[in-house]
Amino acid sequence: MTTHLSNTSPSKSQLSKSCGWLPLPWLSLLLALTWLALSQSIAVFHLLAAALIAIVIPLLIRPLLPEVANRLRPLLAFKLMLVVIYDIIMSNITVAKIVLGPMDRPQPMWLDVPLACCDETVNSLFAMIITMTPGTVSSTIDETRRVIVVHALDCDDPIGAIEGMKQRYETALMAMLMIEPDVLPDQSPKPLETELQP
Repeated sequence: MTTHLSNTSPSKSQLSKSCGWLPLPWLSLLLALTWLALSQSIAVFHLLAAALIAIVIPLLIRPLLPEVANRLRPLLAFKLMLVVIYDIIMSNITVAKIVLGPMDRPQPMWLDVPLACCDETVNSLFAMIITMTPGTVSSTIDETRRVIVVHALDCDDPIGAIEGMKQRYETALMAMLMIEPDVLPDQSPKPLETELQP
């Protein structure tokens, strides 16, 4: 007699449902660690705040990200989180030097950062990371021209700044979510013609 063993291992969707109040554990971990890194404290208040954020935010956004949860690569997401935290810390130091220290007058500038894909999740996260990093703010996502319009507080190398944002954040986001870049003409990075006068 041949006995057939049924495959009782739960699918990814079943595992996600079984988590209950932690539907996206990878996101909860990232949010908690990011909060603690930004607050630079492990006091009871910040630990409770990190736990609250880690529970509430995934529950709120889970209906909006059904496909993202299935295609996300957690290890790459963790690596990107470390890169973003490092850049936030270093950018804070740079901005503090600009504001407080005796440095040359900053050169603010508007930049056109071309988008490599049409994925809304990637582009929204890309814009959010740019805004989270002190010294740069994404003002809008221009879907017609396929660019993010970014204001930089101090930028003496606009091409290098644009390429740096794309390589450190956009490329990592696309790899994290398994998104292939679109093939588009004339996607070379360039600054806007107008500059802000301090």
